[in-house]
Amino acid sequence: MKPLLDNTTLFSLMRTLQNARKIVIMGHRGPDGDALGAALGWAEYLQGLGKSAIVVMPNPFPDFLRWLPNSEKVIFYDHKRDVARRLIEGTDLICMLDFNSLHRLQEMGDVVANSKAERLMIDHHLSPDTTCAQTIISHPELSSTSELVFRLIYQLGGYETMTSQGASALYCGMMTDTGGFTYNSNNPEIYAIISKLLEKGIDKDKIYRNVFNTYSVDRLRLQGYILYEKLKFYADNKASIFTLTRNEMKEFHFIRGDAEGLVNMPLQVKGMRLSISLREDTEKDVVRVSLRSVDDFPCNKMSEEFFNGGGHLNASGGELPFPLEEAVNTAERAIEAYKDLL
Repeated sequence: MKPLLDNTTLFSLMRTLQNARKIVIMGHRGPDGDALGAALGWAEYLQGLGKSAIVVMPNPFPDFLRWLPNSEKVIFYDHKRDVARRLIEGTDLICMLDFNSLHRLQEMGDVVANSKAERLMIDHHLSPDTTCAQTIISHPELSSTSELVFRLIYQLGGYETMTSQGASALYCGMMTDTGGFTYNSNNPEIYAIISKLLEKGIDKDKIYRNVFNTYSVDRLRLQGYILYEKLKFYADNKASIFTLTRNEMKEFHFIRGDAEGLVNMPLQVKGMRLSISLREDTEKDVVRVSLRSVDDFPCNKMSEEFFNGGGHLNASGGELPFPLEEAVNTAERAIEAYKDLL
């Protein structure tokens, strides 16, 4: 496996970690499998160095990730603001994982900005904000932040002490951010890393079941409702849009994480290039936008141009203001603008 960091960067990172006694690790708002997996794997490594390493997230992660070891120790800013604020203000080092700008933390971003602690960004998204951390380790070419964290731990000499719990968290992050290794996962070294994680005793089949096969009956019925009633096709069936309202989520007893993966389903249609999901947020008046594409269709550029967001070539997100009808109009304009690439 090729070293991720040159010697100068590696030694600088080692000094940063050595000088910190108390460390807070955080991921973006609405933490997914990669943000949580990377944070838990990195926390285990730092704790092995004798550090106090605590994971603080802006808000809760989906229910289907609750099986992850040590996930019950994660502190949520929107549940325990005073506790989270004291930890952030009193820490020596803030590790920012799986996001490239403080605005991805939303309300918690102001607390981080005002903290006197040194900041370390570890991320795989494009165009990192170089002003929000003193040390930035950014590799957009990698499949996931969890892959990046594994490579760092490996190069720092922490692989031998990695436990199956830490390995499971990192594998989960890699798996979820590549759709079960179905996109952004053609680098052969990814599978060398998986081999190394398997040597730690992870059960990759069980991890897959824990993530993808633990939904409720209501979620299954919601999926069928969306596919039959809500899914609309455009551009000769090369693009699609579906919407999900607050009332519909209430009807199907929606819980956090029930929308996970739904945006990928229209891509099963032959010739499909782009899928767009528009979902009313349950906490504030915005429409959450998810985009997925195949091959070389740049849904990240579409997200930046039309949806106040960004992301990866084939997996991006953003948000639009209410009402949902206007969001649909925006998505339709986006498809029309990019029809030559479909």
